[in-house]
Amino acid sequence: MAPHGDAMGGTFNFSRPPRLSNDSLQRSISDISFELSKEAIDLKQLPPISEVEDAKCECCGMVEECTPEYIDRVRDKYSGKWVCGLCAEAVKEEMKKNGGKSKEEALSVHMSACSKFNKFGRAYPVLVQAEAMREMLKKNKRRANSTSPREVQGGQKKGAIARSSSCIPAITRDMIDLTLAN
Repeated sequence: MAPHGDAMGGTFNFSRPPRLSNDSLQRSISDISFELSKEAIDLKQLPPISEVEDAKCECCGMVEECTPEYIDRVRDKYSGKWVCGLCAEAVKEEMKKNGGKSKEEALSVHMSACSKFNKFGRAYPVLVQAEAMREMLKKNKRRANSTSPREVQGGQKKGAIARSSSCIPAITRDMIDLTLAN
């Protein structure tokens, strides 16, 4: 166990640390205030953070938060119209689907599809589904009624591979010959 302070002999001299003068204390305070003011000046030199704005898609009406620079780039790309990322992908697909159609034509086709959907689709989703089923049936009927080069002019359809004769009589003949030989 450590000895008690009274038990220790007077060999150790406990002296107080020297007192700081007011000069050195004042200098410390001024150094700290200088550093703080220097940081405030550095903060003023930082570039301003660009604020985000709400941009509404001119096709579907979806709202996104974007910087003004991004909004300008998108408008330059799509002839002055702001288009969200989803509609931009749909426009690209429309361009590919119709053989490299111009961006303006693809954008107008997509915008008309969006406006048609926004008129009826949101209010009457069942009607939109019924219309889609009707379109699918129309396409299937057109495919079934389509004329191809393989079809005969008389209206009667002919198969792609025509059979000249049946192989069944030859097999039966071989089997009869086999049974007679036994």
